[in-house]
Amino acid sequence: MGITALVMAGGKGTRMKLPVEKPLISVCGRPSIEYVLAALKTAKKIDRIFVATTDFTPKTTALMKEHGVEVIQTPGKDYVSDMGYTVQTLKLGVFLGVSADLPLVKGEMIDEIVTRYEECGKPALTVAVPIEVKTKLCMGVEYSFKTDDGRDVVPVGINVIDGSKRYGDEWLDQDIFVVDYPELAVNINTVTELALAERLMSEKTSCL
Repeated sequence: MGITALVMAGGKGTRMKLPVEKPLISVCGRPSIEYVLAALKTAKKIDRIFVATTDFTPKTTALMKEHGVEVIQTPGKDYVSDMGYTVQTLKLGVFLGVSADLPLVKGEMIDEIVTRYEECGKPALTVAVPIEVKTKLCMGVEYSFKTDDGRDVVPVGINVIDGSKRYGDEWLDQDIFVVDYPELAVNINTVTELALAERLMSEKTSCL
């Protein structure tokens, strides 16, 4: 049986300075969030999808409803708080949380991440890329941390968490899953990162 995926789609996207909601930023002609949804729908280990929106993303809410995707409105305080609100409101057990600004994510990557969670024996898993993956793509790094073996890594915006373990009230013991996928290193927070995502997408497939 698969697990629930929670797409976080409530951010303001102020750094983009574009007149469009962040989840709806066009990547090769399609909103970023649509690529994330497509990946989740092809993942074998995901059986339900929720999109968490806020008052900052009303057009995203409308688009998701047009697509028949389940939506939950969150307070819009911040990413972590909104995720915690959703977990408590929906009474989620194990779920995969993913940012709406990862247009290069693929279903097989999602399945690999969930499999790692199932095998790790811990209540939470954070996905990260080595910092070198970011620097090779000429991307800036706002936050990084060291793994137990001393590697500098950057979280990508994907987590698997057991929501029944009082998520949001305490620090959960977690596994760090370090992957070398450049696709997961590209989350769209700036115009430069948008251009990079479009270039990588056109190189791997083609802009459709």
